[in-house]
Amino acid sequence: MSEVVFRAAMSFDVAALHPLIERAYRGETAKAGWTHEADLLFDTRTSAEELAGLIADPERVILLAHDGDILIGCVQVARAGQDLAYLGMLTVEPTLQASGLGRRLLDAAETEAVARFGARRMEMTVIRRRAELIAWYRRRGYAPTGETRPFPVDPPRPELEFVVLEKAL
Repeated sequence: MSEVVFRAAMSFDVAALHPLIERAYRGETAKAGWTHEADLLFDTRTSAEELAGLIADPERVILLAHDGDILIGCVQVARAGQDLAYLGMLTVEPTLQASGLGRRLLDAAETEAVARFGARRMEMTVIRRRAELIAWYRRRGYAPTGETRPFPVDPPRPELEFVVLEKAL
């Protein structure tokens, strides 16, 4: 990686953003990295329409990471309460996972949450079975709150229950 540049996503970014997220979370391409859900879920992670809606929402921002002209990662930050922000969809190109980009995206998201939303805390949800990912976030200061949330599928799949992690900013 050369110089990584971070910026907020705009509507025209959906065409590059959607395939990056699908490559990182689902299917065989995701297995090139260590943070995929490809062994747990087999549908699509998101849609271009959903991403366009997230980008248009003033209570959210999707930060993009570019290496030159190439989109290599993203992370979503959303206002979740008076002093609370939510972190989601942290995505790193599968072949670049373990390069430090995830940590840089996380830092950028935390900075953005404070600057854009006045957040003093950040929360996220991680599938309980993803112990290695929960451990990664814990090493970065996120702690389990004790709260769990159901995974949004019908019928419900209890093995995909989310744990809620939180960090003071």
